[in-house]
Amino acid sequence: MNTLHPVVAAVTERIRTRSAASRRAYLQQVATLRQRTRGAERLGCANVAHAFAALPGSEKFKVVAEKAPNIGIVTAYNDLLSAHQPYEGYPAQIRETALKLGATVQVAGGVPAMCDGVTQGYAGMELSLFSRDTIAMGTAIALSHDVFDAVLLLGICDKIVPGLLIGALHFGHLPCVFVPAGPMASGLSNSAKAKVREQAAQGLVGREELLQAEQAAYHGAGTCTFYGTANSNQMLLEAMGLHVPGAAFVHPHDPLRHALTDEAVRSALALRQRGASIGEMVDERCIVNAMVALLATGGSTNHLIHWVAVARAAGITIDWTDFSELSAVVPLLARVYPNGAADVNQFHAAGGTGFVIRELIAGGFMHADVGTVAPGGLSAYGTVPRLADHGAVTWDALPDASGDEGVVRGVAAPFSPSGGLKLLEGNLGRSVIKVSAVPEDRHIIEAPALVFDSQDALQTAFQAGELNRDFVAVVRFQGPQANGMPELHKLTPPLAVLQGQGFKVALVTDGRMSGASGKVPAAIHMSPEVLAGGPLGKVRNGDVIRLDAVAGTLNALVPAEEWAARDAELRSADLAAQHAHGLGRDLFAGLRRNVNSAEQGACTWL
Repeated sequence: MNTLHPVVAAVTERIRTRSAASRRAYLQQVATLRQRTRGAERLGCANVAHAFAALPGSEKFKVVAEKAPNIGIVTAYNDLLSAHQPYEGYPAQIRETALKLGATVQVAGGVPAMCDGVTQGYAGMELSLFSRDTIAMGTAIALSHDVFDAVLLLGICDKIVPGLLIGALHFGHLPCVFVPAGPMASGLSNSAKAKVREQAAQGLVGREELLQAEQAAYHGAGTCTFYGTANSNQMLLEAMGLHVPGAAFVHPHDPLRHALTDEAVRSALALRQRGASIGEMVDERCIVNAMVALLATGGSTNHLIHWVAVARAAGITIDWTDFSELSAVVPLLARVYPNGAADVNQFHAAGGTGFVIRELIAGGFMHADVGTVAPGGLSAYGTVPRLADHGAVTWDALPDASGDEGVVRGVAAPFSPSGGLKLLEGNLGRSVIKVSAVPEDRHIIEAPALVFDSQDALQTAFQAGELNRDFVAVVRFQGPQANGMPELHKLTPPLAVLQGQGFKVALVTDGRMSGASGKVPAAIHMSPEVLAGGPLGKVRNGDVIRLDAVAGTLNALVPAEEWAARDAELRSADLAAQHAHGLGRDLFAGLRRNVNSAEQGACTWL
């Protein structure tokens, strides 16, 4: 086995030491729950009768009298998300496969799953981040019936996977397997789509042309093909060993996909037989593997929030310093849009998750000796699945070389010797920047601030021709407490246009940009947020801001005495009310009040 890189080893040990007390308490709880008898034997007769009343008689006999394993399904199926639409038929397939294997299956519950692509720039997006914890709570409600011996979790997209995982970790005594459904076929390229968006922002094309381009890009069942949060989720689950190996990016209608879903059922039952549980599997090494995979592939910045929360659910504490130190040594092995021209289908064809994981293990950047869904540890995830002649799944070794050096590379010749993430610190607080797609001549921006209280205000200024200059856009009151921390994708086209015209522009915000953030330097997730008293509220129009992604600093170049004497501007009552009422936002008032900072995972349950 290759020697672990010293920085990876040191960060892992620091996390282990920092988390010792909370992890120990978590594992004690898991052990206590595992020692109980099965639900069908432990619960009262009326409870058992209610639980299995709707099962066919033969299946009731199996689960109660024969003590057959009972698998619970938690599904995020709906027709609105293209990625989740294929899940409609999964319960029937899973039930049929489980019965052949001597087990029973019940859909334990469904969880909400919203599409950020539909809600981008509108009020619904202010519920998006909080939907993660709502999904976690929904998962807990589904599993609260406490009659399951294993769990299959059906979810793919942005907040859904983290929410399902957080919920599952609160039932850490159970063996759990995530079941993906795969990406849609490639349509209009992501680069071409982005070009039309920029043309629309400049008024060069109208709504009809823009809609045609968008529909050519988003055209069928499956995950969106760019490497945003949804597809980053799948990469991280592979790196954590929570999928069947290689399941992430097989097309929904590929016969191999059907076989991989059957294999997930077998894997869940095998985990139960081995006495494995998700709470024990997701340890500090597993979390570090996920962080490394994110950095090595230039994945979504959303996971600097979500995986902090995931780790906390398992009694583990990580922070942005951990990410930053890993990023300094983890090589960038993938170029997938927005960090390159390729989409996830091209990534998969070039070697995909298996190639990346194999290379990271070989380079000493991942812990191979971890518990995974597949027996044998993480090395099983450095292979590629295929459909054998008899209809079952088998796994082959990958070629030594990448299938496309422009998309995926090995650790010996990476795209960059370091990952695409930097921690920025200074008198504005702590934030992160994804630099893997930002041109090197834009890694340092120094320009006057223009302050906006919403992304709509910035767009209005752009359309009025008021932004044709060098500037740093400070978009504030976009944190979890203020309005639920929506993604600010509507800012990408105008800022990209201005950068393309030669202006030096950057974004600084206490909001999010996510995995689709691209070539414009963006310091995001500023913590503490303005509404919590963060210093970003002190910035005034004309203050010179220096964003230095090389040195890892972000400062308002204001004399120290003047800066200390300034009061932070607080949001007016009228402005706050716009984001507190209507379209369901009233229901999330308690979450806005209780949420912690982005760096603490934006958790509402701690």
